[in-house]
Amino acid sequence: MNFLLDKENRKDEKIKKPDFSTKAGREFLAIYLHSRFNQILNYDKNSETPIFKSIHPDFIPKFTKRIINNPEKHFLIGISGESASGKTTICNTIKLATERLKMPVEILSADNYFKDISALICQYGSFDKLLESGYDVDSPDNFQMDLLFEDLEQLSKGIDVKIPQYLVNGTGIVVPKAIEKKAQKIIVVEGMATMYGRVSELLDVKLYVDIEPEIQEKWFLYRAQTSRNQDEKNARKQLAYVREASKKYIIPKKENSDIIINGASSLEYFTQIIDYIFEITNNYSNS
Repeated sequence: MNFLLDKENRKDEKIKKPDFSTKAGREFLAIYLHSRFNQILNYDKNSETPIFKSIHPDFIPKFTKRIINNPEKHFLIGISGESASGKTTICNTIKLATERLKMPVEILSADNYFKDISALICQYGSFDKLLESGYDVDSPDNFQMDLLFEDLEQLSKGIDVKIPQYLVNGTGIVVPKAIEKKAQKIIVVEGMATMYGRVSELLDVKLYVDIEPEIQEKWFLYRAQTSRNQDEKNARKQLAYVREASKKYIIPKKENSDIIINGASSLEYFTQIIDYIFEITNNYSNS
């Protein structure tokens, strides 16, 4: 990818910037991005660890149609996948890269839309005991799906929102309207809830992060013990639970994704792709 970046930067002439307020200008942009996206895919196929596993055949026509016909709507990109697949790490990488490049991107976690289960946890004595009772934490019924839909719809219209915050400390507490989110031109939302119901229909791009089971186990146990204060026994019990939940709620939705990416791919390489996207979308002259 550095090769493509260097090649882009060495260009003597830039393309005259089209008037994106016109349909003709947006049609040019759609064709241009289509050709460059194919360039990225062809380069990726020959990389040491490709990041793109598959692209839905309808994705590029749908994406270009969206650019041409609905330019005012802000872009909504959903990132889903199993627990410990690398979703949050990828979002953190996007955040760092886009802040460095001053790209108009906002990121939010759909996990903040879990319903408050603090009363249930108090009733059973702990989060682990609640799980042992058979309570299905990851069911779509346990998310504030209507609120998530409303907030994403507002963001897509350019309206700032305040989203809830789910405390990841075993208490199950949700703090309403705790985190302010700006309606940037690009909104990235990550978490399993992005795959559910009409929220999925709002998204312009649906990314699924795929991971091999042995890598997922390694990452899950490391996260549980280093940042969630769980011992290995409890972490393995929870891993067994989330894998069963994935079979019911996440893996069946994989085929509906626009793009499936490799969660174990190099983050440095992923950053280079973001850099290249920035370069090609800013490679215009005004004269």
